[in-house]
Amino acid sequence: MVAATATAVPYDVGQLLHVTAHLAIWAEAAGLPRDPDAWLRTEVIDAYVLDRATTGAPTSAQTYRTTLRRVRDALAWSDRGEPAPARLHAPAHPHTPYEEAELVALRRWATRLRGQQRTDALALMGLGAGFGLAPREIAATRGTDLRRHQPDHPLAHTGLNRLVVARAGWEDLLHDLAVQAGPGFLFRPGRTTEGAKNLVSSWTRGHRPDPGLAALSAGRLRASWIVELMRAHLDHGLIAKAAGLASTASLNRYQHFVPPLEDQDAARLLRGPTR
Repeated sequence: MVAATATAVPYDVGQLLHVTAHLAIWAEAAGLPRDPDAWLRTEVIDAYVLDRATTGAPTSAQTYRTTLRRVRDALAWSDRGEPAPARLHAPAHPHTPYEEAELVALRRWATRLRGQQRTDALALMGLGAGFGLAPREIAATRGTDLRRHQPDHPLAHTGLNRLVVARAGWEDLLHDLAVQAGPGFLFRPGRTTEGAKNLVSSWTRGHRPDPGLAALSAGRLRASWIVELMRAHLDHGLIAKAAGLASTASLNRYQHFVPPLEDQDAARLLRGPTR
């Protein structure tokens, strides 16, 4: 089941193995035949999820249900030639990345702020556009999470379970903010916890840039970082891994922000190094 659907669903292999293994154990105990057709019937998935909901968190049960339904859809589509099922929800629209001039103007505005407002604005921009962090990761980042092994080495975020280094244009600013914060939080310090769900969005709602400037948005900052990497034609697997995405399929929503290559540039990349 996993081998047949791993490339068609937005989950990594580890998650697929975990969910289908739990289903397999339950199906075996229920006396079902060892056949994906039997396991992945809608009524079987629902019965399994209802049984699981009595022993685990409701959100966990819902995650299992969604994953198994995606596996069923992918398996039916790829193996039987059936049409892909209709989507019952609107397609996800990604945040629009900032134009370079918009980011420059917002950074200039942030620099002119005073005191803690200045530090918070620059930390938010640096962690979003420089590291591509999601709001919850921005809120959880401490100064000691950002480290350079040598002065000329990249500035890495060591508080994540993946490799992420700052974009060159944000390195020095983020390094200075990290030294200033020390073991405290980089964004909105003084907290004793990583912060409420709306910690970042509440700050951006209360701090509007000057008239004529774009509103500050953590989602748009992260989108700008992703699109910048895509426009640099980095490997999509590398981008997805650095962004903490389940698969490269999640990058498809940003592709229309990336202009096509000119023929000359495409030819140079296809040719490769001459020596």
